[in-house]
Amino acid sequence: MPPLPDSLPWLALCVAALLLWPAATRAWALAPLAAGYAWALADGAVEPAALLWPALLLAAAWCVRGPAPRWRAAAGHALFLALAAGLSLHLLPGFHNVPAIVGARYAADALPFTMYLNLDKPLAAFWVVLALAPPMWGATAGATLRAALAACAAAAAACLGIALASGLVGWAPKWPPQGWLWLANNALLVSLAEEALFRGYVQQQLAMRWRHRRGGALLALVAGALLFGLAHAGGGPAWMALATVAGLAYGAAYRHGGLAAAVLAHLGLNTLHFALFTYPMRALAG
Repeated sequence: MPPLPDSLPWLALCVAALLLWPAATRAWALAPLAAGYAWALADGAVEPAALLWPALLLAAAWCVRGPAPRWRAAAGHALFLALAAGLSLHLLPGFHNVPAIVGARYAADALPFTMYLNLDKPLAAFWVVLALAPPMWGATAGATLRAALAACAAAAAACLGIALASGLVGWAPKWPPQGWLWLANNALLVSLAEEALFRGYVQQQLAMRWRHRRGGALLALVAGALLFGLAHAGGGPAWMALATVAGLAYGAAYRHGGLAAAVLAHLGLNTLHFALFTYPMRALAG
């Protein structure tokens, strides 16, 4: 675990993420979110110039919320997409994300793994949930859980099965000391950030726009999965293809169980990969 002062902004973001899930506490997520960035600013983890990006996110939210001229809503969505890409790819200046795991090798033939406690990427997820309020749950808790379990099982069978058969990963059961930090980061921020963007935003917005087109909901699901795969292009063509397959499963979970089901399915697959197989992949495969 990094020194406590370095991790406090990240901890504040984790608290804010937890507050997003119940509708009654969602607006209160802004309090720990603001406190976390204030601490990061005081601690030097965020530069004053980085405050421009939350300000622009607020402007984008104003553009898309409520009755608005079409041009204003379009401008808000375009602004958000540009900011989301920059934040997710760590291209926007002003953030100094804390390295929590550096160059760890969890198997003799594994690529080294580094994990940062990101302060930039989660901002896009908070925007999606707070500005657009996508479906967070299925019709019932049971529906959400069933959708999550089915999607996780399908993604694990397909993605981990193919990765194992192709030699991309090997069988490597483990739970290192950093595993709990990895799990907390994945559960509260990583899976949420990716699912909010690709399912809660991309799939949801396209489904709404194509709702009168035959097969529009399915096309939106596929589009979100393809973009999710493209976002993993840095891992190579095989990794991108596997991410696309996983994205199809997460999209189905979202369609039937809301954002919670997609996040749980995503977290489930990531955890199975981390705990039971070469993580992130074999060095020769990379």
